[in-house]
Amino acid sequence: MSPLPDAVVSADSVLVSGPPMSGKYDLFNRLLAAWSDAPVVVSTGRTAEKVRADHDRIVGDGGDDLVVIDCVTHQQGGSPVDTPTTKYVSGPGDLTEIGIKFTDVVESSIGRERAVGVYSLSELLMYWDPDRVYQFTRVMASQCSGQGWPFVSAVGSTTHDEQVIHTLYEPFDLVVETRVEGDERQFRVRDRMGDPSGWESF
Repeated sequence: MSPLPDAVVSADSVLVSGPPMSGKYDLFNRLLAAWSDAPVVVSTGRTAEKVRADHDRIVGDGGDDLVVIDCVTHQQGGSPVDTPTTKYVSGPGDLTEIGIKFTDVVESSIGRERAVGVYSLSELLMYWDPDRVYQFTRVMASQCSGQGWPFVSAVGSTTHDEQVIHTLYEPFDLVVETRVEGDERQFRVRDRMGDPSGWESF
């Protein structure tokens, strides 16, 4: 795999945007691993067990220090209780509870160098209007910045109209766009004001 560009790794906040099967999830995990060996993932579509297995598969790290806020297991009928590394939320539509569990993680992580990811905003947009998801994202980005923790999220670029996507760009320093060209997955980088970079395969 090609290394992530320095501009992406050095950014404080990144949104990965692209169509299905274009590598958003791989880049999301790789960026978290580049930032921290103790990341926090807010998972709106995968169980904590699946998140850890995926992280291990993608970046080759067992993720022992990976903290997951799991928005799926309770919704599927499971009823596990919180542990230091796994926090459970009733479902991806409960932004208030996600915020409370994230605050718990922040308070228990004093002195830890973490990075935070939300995968993905598209699931949240199934429950909330774009303005509410934008506000949630902005608050999360601000909380992470206050801790000195970089922040990454992802959104499906073909699932929502262009105005929604561009609204969600605003809280982020950089946007990494992905696509599939032939049988290659490619990405390019753009900041909010500048022209995008050229497409690179990964």
